[in-house]
Amino acid sequence: MTRVAIIGGHGKIALRAARILSQRGDDVTSIIRNDAHVADVTDAGANPVVADIEQLDTAGLASVLAGQDAIVWSAGAGGGDPQRTYAVDRDAAIRSMDAAKSAGVARYVMVSYFGAGPDHGVPEDNSFFAYADAKAAADEYLRATSLNWTILGPSRLTDEPGSGKIKVGGSRSDSSEASRDNVAAVIAAVLDDAGTYGTTIEFDDGDTPIADALP
Repeated sequence: MTRVAIIGGHGKIALRAARILSQRGDDVTSIIRNDAHVADVTDAGANPVVADIEQLDTAGLASVLAGQDAIVWSAGAGGGDPQRTYAVDRDAAIRSMDAAKSAGVARYVMVSYFGAGPDHGVPEDNSFFAYADAKAAADEYLRATSLNWTILGPSRLTDEPGSGKIKVGGSRSDSSEASRDNVAAVIAAVLDDAGTYGTTIEFDDGDTPIADALP
């Protein structure tokens, strides 16, 4: 049994991942900001913890994460306000990595997106720029840590039923898609897989079973 903390626990991917992990016997803690979401998290099989990651400092985050075996970052500001995007997707994410190290939690899985990085190519006048810039900074910071990290980069997300099959790597196109079901299944697949430590896995829905597609 793995003790897993999902940060951003009420997100669409997070709830799916919590259900998969709890059903296979993991002990899942879902960290949420709004206590109105407690019932949804509980229904997914996770233990809800109400904590505002945007406001907590590193020590506060470390106290929330203490006792876990792994962390999954699936939080996001949701776009719209660039200032909040940087506050959550960059600054809080980076604090969570420092908190993980402080709390002795070595395993860290980051949900990013296909094409994230310093060369993301999004122009500054594009509404997506703040998110792309924030994710690039957070991902690069994670790569420089001593954590056992894996960065997941799904392409455009859909609510299509999961096929359990993906295509890893290659180039992203305008038609590239990844179902949230498949992303949650990939989170579960990599979590205890040491072979994915230190890797960035960009993927679309595809024809290869997830277990066979992973590094």
